Amino acid sequence: MTVTELVSYEDALATYEPVMGLEVHVELGTKTKMFCGCSTALGAEPNSQTCPTCLGMPGSLPVVNAVGVESAVKIGLALHCEIAEWCRFARKNYFYPDMPKNFQTSQYDEPIAFNGYLDVQLEDGEVFRVEIERAHMEEDTGKSTHVGGATGRIHGASHSLLDYNRAGIPLIEIVTKPIVGAGERAPEVAKAYVAELRELIKALGVSEARMEMGQMRCDVNLSLRPKGAEKFGTRSETKNVNSLRSVERAARFEIQRHAAVLGAGGTILQETRHFHEEDGSTTSGRIKEEAEDYRYFPEPDLVPVAPSREWVEELRAGLPELPRVRRNRLREEWGISEHEMQSVLNAGVIDLITATIEAGADAASARKWWMGELARRANEEGIDPTALPITPAQVARVAALVAEGALNDKLARQVIEGVLAGEGDPDAVVDKRGLKVVSDEGALGTAVDEAIAGNPAIADKIRGGKVAAAGALVGAVMKATRGQADAARVRELILERLGATE
Repeated sequence: MTVTELVSYEDALATYEPVMGLEVHVELGTKTKMFCGCSTALGAEPNSQTCPTCLGMPGSLPVVNAVGVESAVKIGLALHCEIAEWCRFARKNYFYPDMPKNFQTSQYDEPIAFNGYLDVQLEDGEVFRVEIERAHMEEDTGKSTHVGGATGRIHGASHSLLDYNRAGIPLIEIVTKPIVGAGERAPEVAKAYVAELRELIKALGVSEARMEMGQMRCDVNLSLRPKGAEKFGTRSETKNVNSLRSVERAARFEIQRHAAVLGAGGTILQETRHFHEEDGSTTSGRIKEEAEDYRYFPEPDLVPVAPSREWVEELRAGLPELPRVRRNRLREEWGISEHEMQSVLNAGVIDLITATIEAGADAASARKWWMGELARRANEEGIDPTALPITPAQVARVAALVAEGALNDKLARQVIEGVLAGEGDPDAVVDKRGLKVVSDEGALGTAVDEAIAGNPAIADKIRGGKVAAAGALVGAVMKATRGQADAARVRELILERLGATE
């Protein structure tokens, strides 16, 4: 059944309860593929990083990537999972042209990690626990490029190109248990979960988890059930959603779409769906197989994986401070509220602020520049703040120049602008642009006298006790000195000259 009009979100939630399941694929940052020695480096010529094993040639034999296994165990431990003492790989059989072996080497009923959880904090501070079903190891497929169509999808394309460089890259798939009880906040919970998971993955150092590059992607499973019912509804699976905002939008759209179909007496198809960034909608992909349709069976060419308990405990002891614990510590150290820390998290600048503080800036200054001028520039350019051509050490130097009185905020913004434009380090920009604050008392005094002489009416008001009028004279001095005077000192000199007190 095709639905042309969605039910409003409020009406959908008045009748139905959403049930979600989130499947997140994380591309590990190993140097070689999961089952062979081919490079995983980006940017190589198509099909240049392949071998008989990752191309599925007869007689080739896989070997498990030890770093991939270690990364999987670290992720499982960080998600409070049990780590299997013994597990196997399986062959997941289905045909896709970008999967050269005609099966995916994955794990089925024996994942390496299972029964965990991740606590996520919503924007108002509420903490929601997401239960983890499993985290298992597998390999990625190749990449298809559909040429000649208007949408970049296979429908309407004249031909397709296949690049197997990505085939065999190590993946960890993290699958939640059904997420119930979130109600109207289900889309927000989905976004917060993926955001927290991304921060955790980055903290572990097992992947850069850059969603825009496909290093981390989320499948959003969603179904509705009538309020008060116990049985889950039929689910849809929106595939490969690659941004936090899109995860939230996909969940919200599917809630409205399901409610519209069910409310009109229709039936939900168990299918995969494509998410469209331009309008936040989803469209049908293919009918979704059940597990038995994949004809799983144990991979005969790989021995079981049996992590020793001693090794697992060594990895547990070596885990870094987890993101939520770290955020709470930093929030207290920086003296900010939970809401302010959430804003820092949303802006993606926690690590940048921390590095700026380590480079010598105080917490307030570091947060001010990254959350203000630099976040604005990143947003204007549509890039991550980490991609800006300025380092935390350079930001710390700008903060130091302000603290020394060599720059005021206006001049500091010009210095940052110069650094971003490639004009050199902050000190070089100050010298090239002549941006230092005018602190010479003689020069300031002359500028103040000229401002008073040029504005006698304002000067009389100040002499008469209306000290607020001093702002106009301060502005005149700042204009005369091209913004390079110390505004506070200028105000002091004006009041001294005119015999006024605060």
